[in-house]
Amino acid sequence: MNNELMLIISLIGIYGAVLIWFIIFGENGLFCFSVLATITANIEVLILINAYGMEQTLGNILFGATFLITDILSEVKGKKLSQKAVNMSMFSSICFLLLTNSWFLYTPSENDFIFPAISEVFSNTPRIMITSLVVYFISQRFDVWAYHKWWDFTTKKFGDPKRFLWLRNNGSTLLSQLINNILFTFGSFLFVYDFSTLINICVSSYIIFIVTSLADTPIIYLARYIHNKRQESF
Repeated sequence: MNNELMLIISLIGIYGAVLIWFIIFGENGLFCFSVLATITANIEVLILINAYGMEQTLGNILFGATFLITDILSEVKGKKLSQKAVNMSMFSSICFLLLTNSWFLYTPSENDFIFPAISEVFSNTPRIMITSLVVYFISQRFDVWAYHKWWDFTTKKFGDPKRFLWLRNNGSTLLSQLINNILFTFGSFLFVYDFSTLINICVSSYIIFIVTSLADTPIIYLARYIHNKRQESF
């Protein structure tokens, strides 16, 4: 299966999973999926692929899902719970970093065959995870702040808090993704790849982020609709 098709399937599958987890488990499902996406994206980002004529890392869609989650929580539950999702993901990443690095304190058996492969993957993750923690905290906090700033602006301007969901969703996400993209790429891969590759990763990743940000708009509308229907039934 080619990379282009796989990215499309991943986008549909991951964003669909966010909505399904919200339908089944409510905000707790979004908290869990945010933790899952943050940790797995930091592993997946080690993989470099070519797709749509661009060189790019994986993990962009999973990172995009975390912004979708905070926007859904901001829309239906408020700023406090969206910030809680950010904090849970951040502290889960810290625990993951400590646990994976504790494995290297063991001496593997002579019959062990998996330790070299594990070392190859997870010896690269501390820098990425630490960078991700800092960048995640900055960009997600900015996303929540910007979302509510856009919301206040459109409510005062047009007098209807329900209108312009697409604007506050995309306006906050595109700006925060730009911050996330630049800081994460250079923080994680400076001196790993040459400068031209870093620029290519930045450009291609942000193009992917634009697509994923626009693609999540129907999901957040559906999430708000489902939430409102549930509220009406009580």
